Amino acid sequence: MKVEKTNIEGVFVITPVLHRDERGYFIETYHKKLLFNHGFIQDNQSFSLQKGTMRGIHFQKPPMAQTKLVRCTSGRILDVAIDLRKKSKTFKQVVMVTLSEDNFKQLYIPRGFGHAFLTLTDCVVVQYKVDNYYAKEYEVTINCLDPEINIDWPKCEFILSEKDKKAPLFKEIIL
Repeated sequence: MKVEKTNIEGVFVITPVLHRDERGYFIETYHKKLLFNHGFIQDNQSFSLQKGTMRGIHFQKPPMAQTKLVRCTSGRILDVAIDLRKKSKTFKQVVMVTLSEDNFKQLYIPRGFGHAFLTLTDCVVVQYKVDNYYAKEYEVTINCLDPEINIDWPKCEFILSEKDKKAPLFKEIIL
């Protein structure tokens, strides 16, 4: 596996080694010793029917904060991690990576980050590992179009859940 640093400390792009032959391919998508010896405890999967589906910005507050290892197994997404660690020198900065069924890349997002993605194709499947269980009472959603965070999303008509449509601005959130 190739592990690449991003412009934000702690966030990595991971590209598995691809073994192809006449039958197809094989990749190792997770290896505990190579990938931070992290204790992932749950796998999640989402399906988005249409291009332009926006999910996020979501995160969980401590003590239920989550590290995520995200990959797209069908279609293509623009995956985004936002540094929400108040004392970080990269506070409110963003990492954007295209993840797809073709490039096999994954994004490692540590605790203290918001996460969002935009589907760039129809029929998208996203899978991710987390190191803490979902806890509704610790879940936070920030408006994905918040001008203070200023994510440079591609121009399109977004498809949002009711929760994401009603999400507050960053300045209204208590971290």
